[in-house]
Formats: sequence, structure tokens, C-alpha cells
Amino acid sequence: MLAMDSLAEPNLKICLVSISLAKGGAERSTAILTKMLHDAGFEVHVVLLNDVIDYEFKGKLFNLGLDKKGSDNPWKRLRRTQKLRKYLIKENFDYIIDTRARRSVVIEWLYLNYVYLNLKFIYLVHSWKLENYLTKSNWMAKSMIKKSHKMIGVSKAITKRINSEFKTQKALTIYNSVESFKKQQNGIEIQKPYILFLGRIDEKVKNLSLLIAAYNQSQLSDNGVRLYIVGDGDDKDLVQQKINSYTLQDQIKILPFTANIYYMLKDSLFLVLTSRYEGFPMVLIEALSVGTPTISVNCKSGPSEIIDHEKNGLLVENHNPKALAQAFDRFLLDPNIYNTCKSNSKQSVAHLNQKIIGAQWSNILKS
Repeated sequence: MLAMDSLAEPNLKICLVSISLAKGGAERSTAILTKMLHDAGFEVHVVLLNDVIDYEFKGKLFNLGLDKKGSDNPWKRLRRTQKLRKYLIKENFDYIIDTRARRSVVIEWLYLNYVYLNLKFIYLVHSWKLENYLTKSNWMAKSMIKKSHKMIGVSKAITKRINSEFKTQKALTIYNSVESFKKQQNGIEIQKPYILFLGRIDEKVKNLSLLIAAYNQSQLSDNGVRLYIVGDGDDKDLVQQKINSYTLQDQIKILPFTANIYYMLKDSLFLVLTSRYEGFPMVLIEALSVGTPTISVNCKSGPSEIIDHEKNGLLVENHNPKALAQAFDRFLLDPNIYNTCKSNSKQSVAHLNQKIIGAQWSNILKS
């Protein structure tokens, strides 16, 4: 953890509201944000709607997920909503930072008109797909923007899109921060050399079919380079079927999610991202932070704001397995471009350290 100067006013109270602190990049960035704010001198509280925690955080936990034990029903959900409202009123927070995915018009109407009524709150938007964070309803999105104190986009592209589509200037950009990893082994056996995919196994978002097709077309397998897909998700069987269809069971392995990814990342030849859309992908900045170069499709949004083509990685046209396979082979067969990208990796994310990003958050919260 990077030490920070105390940037906050005494007793400034901040509450982060999140679905969970597990599995995904958005959840990991929320956990890191709790640490940054805590170390910047804020009094941090964390509200979780689900009792699922993989990532370390700092702050006082209010775990509504504990009330979900056993069967759930509308009455229990209403009671949890009332409990959250009472907690927010009682604690009298200076700001609430809402990091949840926000897809339901009904639920967001309830938050605006009851849970957050007369409170100061900030919405964090983690995805280019705005409907995941502002619902599909245009009038609800406008209401959410109007009643919020600020909208924080995790990429410049997201911020620009919000301000343009909803004719506002409320959206600002604060990038996700990268933190130093704990150097812990995870007990997972991996055979070198290999390339790596880290993330939810969700075909509609992560487009693992593209990854597998490109690997099949590349020279990686012929050169003994395996592909490890690390993560959990509902599409694990679908992805395994795709692997089997190419007869690549020995070359491509699916491994379970682990929070201890330092050595896995550090020892990888490179990390790959093939998403249809993103926000500001944590996996890219985490790989670069340990000196591992990256290859990513140029999806909206994030990769083009992280990867400087041929400097710390390669940006590739999306939905093009041939182009992606050629990028794989370029890193494999051209030591000059590979070593250039590898040597620039760590420095390329120096601007995302916690002191710098924490100061940006402090400036927003003190304004």
C-alpha cells in the first residue's frame, strides 16, 4: 500500500455502496478506492448488498447481504431498503459514492426518491454500456444525472459520452487506480510459457470465442505456448465446448478465479483482452504494473486510453481473429517489439498510482 498525505478534512464521512467486493474488475477497483480514501484521511464506510468479499478493503462494513441468508422475498427486500435508508440518515455522510450496476428503472426510482432523498451522492460509471449504470430509460438517466452531485466516468470516452448524450457537464473522469500486489502464491499449477486471460467467463461481454479462434490461428500452440483462461462465470461450459471444437484441450485450460494473481500475471508472456465493450479494464493496468505487456482489441472503452500501441502493448481491430492472431505472433516472433513493450510496461501506468488518483478523488469530495 502506498502511503498518502492526509488530504481530507477531519471527520469527512464517505459511504461507498456496492453490490459486492468479489470477482470483477469494478469490484476490485471499489475495494482499492476504499483504501485510497481511508489513507487520504476520510472516514470510510462500505455498504454491501451481497455478502461476497474477495478483495481487501478499508472502512466500517455495513453488510446488508447478511440479511439474505435463507430464502429471499419482496418483504425482506423492502426491509433491507428501509434499513439502508435509516443507516444513511443516522450516519449523516458527507458523500455517498454509488458503485453499483444500475439497470432497473424501478429500483433506481426507489433510490432517487427514498434511499438517497436529500442526500449528496456521486454515481460511478464503470462501463461504456451506459444502460448498465443509467438504466435503459432516457428519462430515468436524466433524473439520475440531475439529482446526483457528480457523475464519475472511469474513462474519458465514458465521460464524453455521458456529457454529450445527456447534454450535461456533470460527468468527470477519474481513472481506476492500480495497487501493489501482495506476492502470494495461489497454489494453481501453471506450465510455462503461457499467455493469460483474466476475467468473468461471460461470452456476451468478454467474447472468448474470438480469443480461442485467434489462438487457434496463431503460432502459439506450435511453439508450446499455452493459453490460461482464469475466472468464473455461467459460460464456462460453453467456452470449454469451443475449446474442444478446435481440439485444443491440452493447450487451453480454464482455471478458477483467484484474488492472488501476482505471480500468474508476472510470469505470463502477455495478457489478452477481447471484450466487446469495457470501461477502464483493471486487468490491463494490473498486468502492465508488474511488467507484463498486453494485447487488446480496441473496444469501447478503456484500452486505447491504457495501451500506447507498440510502446506498452498492441491494439488490434475488434472482432477480427486473423488480426489478433497476427498480434500474438508478432509478440512471439519479434523480440524487438516484445522487449520494447515489456520494458515500458511499468512506467506506462505510473500515473495511475494511488497517491495521484486518491488526490483526484479528494479534490472532488472537498469541492
